Amino acid sequence: MENREILIIEDDTDINHLLNKILRKAGYQTVQAFSGTEGELRFDMKEPDLVLLDLMLPGISGEELIVRFREKSDVPVIVLSAKTGLAGKVEVLNQGADDYITKPFEKEEILARVNAALRRYTGVKSEKTEPGLWSYKNLKLYPEARKVTVKEEEIMLTGYEYEILFLMIQSPEKVFSRQHLYEEVWKGGYYGEENTVNVHVSNLRKKIASADPEEEYIKTVWGIGFKMS
Repeated sequence: MENREILIIEDDTDINHLLNKILRKAGYQTVQAFSGTEGELRFDMKEPDLVLLDLMLPGISGEELIVRFREKSDVPVIVLSAKTGLAGKVEVLNQGADDYITKPFEKEEILARVNAALRRYTGVKSEKTEPGLWSYKNLKLYPEARKVTVKEEEIMLTGYEYEILFLMIQSPEKVFSRQHLYEEVWKGGYYGEENTVNVHVSNLRKKIASADPEEEYIKTVWGIGFKMS
């Protein structure tokens, strides 16, 4: 944990310092930025292991930073925002954020979400290293390379999208509830974040469909969750 560095991008000085205190007390290294412009500069100087990101920032907005970060990295981005509307949450998740915490927040929730995101990001490289290949219809998943192809065309997935697909392709007949997917993929407690799961599954579907529009790969089982189609 002591080697994990978290970039805090938050223009409210009190909240920024509070997050810094919480994370350092938990054993993390931190870098603080107080504007979107400074946040991007800090990110480019040294890529962190995780970003805690406010949305309403001077300089470059949090939404724009998500897009820019995703163009060059799959580092986990957890949004911290006072915006509570569903549309806003869905928008930032679609832009590439990994998780969303609504202000005001509890210290325990911050640490739980950060720990879960880092377990996913730093653990996947060593957990799924068995040789071999998983295939389903025209889709192939290569665990060693963390590579996915559809009709021999590689599709670029975020870390969470890959983990959702990898979990489901190993049990194609099983129906996965949203809660089960969240707990298995995000590696944390379920905070009723079914919209987070829905958005990531939707993005995964779109990426697969762009390479193979004639086939259906992930089916919604209404009232329960998802399964391979």
